[in-house]
Order: sequence, then C-alpha cells, then structure tokens
Amino acid sequence: MIDFGKELALILTNDPLGLLSIKPKTSSLLNMDERLLASFEEINAFVIEQGNEPLASQDINERKLYSRLKGLRESPEKVEALMDFDRFNLFASEKMPVVKEINTIDDVLNDDLLGLLSTSPMDEEDPNEIFKLKHISLHKTLDMPEQIARRVPCKNFERYEYLFKQCHSDLVTGKNEFRPFTGEQQIATGHFFILHGIMVYVANVGEKEKKRGKVNARLLCIFENGTESNMLLRSLATELYKDENGVRVLPLSEDLLMPDEHITHEDQSTGYIYILQSLTEDNNIRDIADLYKIGYSSQPVKERIKNASQEPTYLMADVKLLSEFQTFNLNPQKLELLLHTFFAEACLNIDVFDKEGKRYTPREWFIVPLQVIEIAVRLLINGEIINYRYDNNKREIVEKFEVII
Repeated sequence: MIDFGKELALILTNDPLGLLSIKPKTSSLLNMDERLLASFEEINAFVIEQGNEPLASQDINERKLYSRLKGLRESPEKVEALMDFDRFNLFASEKMPVVKEINTIDDVLNDDLLGLLSTSPMDEEDPNEIFKLKHISLHKTLDMPEQIARRVPCKNFERYEYLFKQCHSDLVTGKNEFRPFTGEQQIATGHFFILHGIMVYVANVGEKEKKRGKVNARLLCIFENGTESNMLLRSLATELYKDENGVRVLPLSEDLLMPDEHITHEDQSTGYIYILQSLTEDNNIRDIADLYKIGYSSQPVKERIKNASQEPTYLMADVKLLSEFQTFNLNPQKLELLLHTFFAEACLNIDVFDKEGKRYTPREWFIVPLQVIEIAVRLLINGEIINYRYDNNKREIVEKFEVII
C-alpha cells in the first residue's frame, strides 16, 4: 500500500524546478499578479473621479468597490503588495505585514493572496448585502459625502420636451446655429449644448461656491433622451472640451461671449498664436503622427512662414498652416511660452542642421493631437487653463484634482 505521507514528503523535498520555493517579496512591482493590481486601480480611478473612496452606498458599482477595498484592507499580504500603488493613502492606517514562511501544502492553501481558492471573487460581499444596513444607528446624523452626479430618468420630461423640439426647428430654419464651446462662462441657465451626440439643456445653475480655490456650481441638466443629471458645472465643461463634436446651440442674434468676439477699434492687435504641420520629406519626421509646431508671430503668419524651408525652427522644410488665433491686448510670446510649458512632456526632442551644418534643437514642436492643442489655446485665452493639465499618457486635457489626506 502506498504511504501517502512519505510520498507527499518526497514531493516537498524533491523540487528540481523550485516550484514550491517561495522567496520573500523584494519588489511588489515585479512579483504582483496583474489581476490584483488591476482590481486596485479600479478603486484609484473611482477616487480620481469622485474625490472620495468608495462607500457602502446602495449604488451597486460603488458598493462593489467598497467591499473590494474592505477585503484588501483585511489582508496584510495584499496591503503590502499594493502599498507602492496606493496614491491616495487608502492603506495609511494599515500595518505592514510580516512575511510568511511557506513550507507545507497547508501553508500554500492558507496563503491565498489572490483569492483564487475563494468562492467569492476578490473577497467581495454578496451583492444582496447592499439591501442590509449594518453598523448604522438610526438616531445618528451622518456627514454625507458630496453629491455624486449620475444620469437618472427625468420624471417630468414633458416640461422640457417641447424646448428640444423648438431648438431643432430653429436649427432647421436657421434661427439657431452651432458655435464652438470655448469657456465655462458660456454655461448658463436656458442654454443648449451637444454633448457626445445628445442635446443637453441646462435647466438650472445652482449657487456658485469656491472650494479649494476653484469656483463650481451644481447644475440641473436635461438630456434629450429623457434623462437628467445634477453634474457640476466644471464637469460639464470638461466633457465638452474633450468631445471633438461638443458645441453650444445659440440664436443667430445672441451676442457671443468670448472676449475676442467683442473686439472694437480701441483694442490693439498684438500678434498671432499659430499651429503648423511640417511638410518635410525626412521620413524620421514625416512618420511621426500628431506632430505640430506651436508658435507666435507679431506679423501675419503666412508672411512669417514663407521662408520656412530655410529656418531650423521649422525643421528646414515647408509647413502648412492649420490654425491661427489673433490676440488682442495680450502678449502672444507669453501665451506661447505658457502653451509650451503646458505640453512640455510631449515636446519633440530632435536635432536639426542648417545648410552650414550648424546644429539646432527646436523646442516648439509637440506630439499632441491637433484638437487638444486648439482646446488648450482657447483655455489659455479665457483664463481657464489653470484648472487643467495635459495627460501625456491619455493624450488629452484633464481636470486638475487635489488629493485630500
């Protein structure tokens, strides 16, 4: 008869491939399972979007992340593995664990770091638990988190439906027209916008408040598909900036709100901010997608670039003018410098030689989508650029946020 005890002992001692040899963790980055990190990054993404960690709410998605975070906090091994990725100090109160020694099969079974042997994925609670109130006193006043905006069915949509029909009718007859969205100050009660292909009506703008140096307000937005949202003013602005086809709908007779749309003879033109595309035949440059030059000129741009093929700043090649913005009462050179700083991480690093062999390193070319550059220029002109930053990984402009510790 086989002696299973001896056979198991033989397996544990005879391990030529080192499969049962588990070394103490030296780098969480090198040894962490991608599934564990991905699950934690979902929690980080929630904190970025909502400004607080997930709570035990009745929203199933938030409750799911809350349960996941709770399970991670209860596992010292997981806390240790994820500590380097804890950007918001979610594990600040947790103690660093002691590395376990694993010598037997029982040790392996009890050291289920990823929850692979658990019947509940990632140690999350039963979804039905969201309907059970735990650890809550009915007589205690709770400090509720800031309201989170989500689209919900609009119960009194019939009050607004005729407004959408009238707006569409005025677009057909030419009474209304589409205009670019260029600033947060254009969001006002009674205005229409097109966001991700859906018409949005701003039914109300709440009281404006200044929080952490930023002015914001809660909106009542009615969507043409019969839903509504109480999103923040700056959240709507951010989405309109990001949407390539995001526009506002205004009557032809309505005055425009941007400063450059009120130019009078008293205003002084100070120059131009422009965006160029290289027409070089150099494959090393021509094959770079979304490569554009951001510059300024005190004279008309076409006059400035007529000798581009002779100048290193234009990569010794002809260029194509894609966009230009005339500035009034502003220093275009300072605007250019601010834009270069804004897109610094995406600056092209290349050496160019003139006809005499002298080397230059132009710093005005950036690998950024054209639409993103145009949005940044508008944000700069209307002064809102201080509320945003460029994410070079996502290749888009995102709203700045502050982490509260």
